[in-house]
Amino acid sequence: MSKVCELTGKKMMIGNHISHAHNKNKRRFNINFRKKRFFLEKEKKWITLRVCVSTMKMIDKIGIERALKRFKNKRIK
Repeated sequence: MSKVCELTGKKMMIGNHISHAHNKNKRRFNINFRKKRFFLEKEKKWITLRVCVSTMKMIDKIGIERALKRFKNKRIK
């Protein structure tokens, strides 16, 4: 399974590592990615999502129900 946030769709980026001599080498910028369980109070059940940590912080602020509603069209399933 690819490393893509199931809510926001955030994924790895590609860029250059640039040395002091200005040599350029390709590198990857990976996301901070975790598998996390969330409890949906309306449905009284647990769901498991693969999300990045910045999305987890946003879920802590606005709640899982509002986050699911906000990113409904970006979810991968």
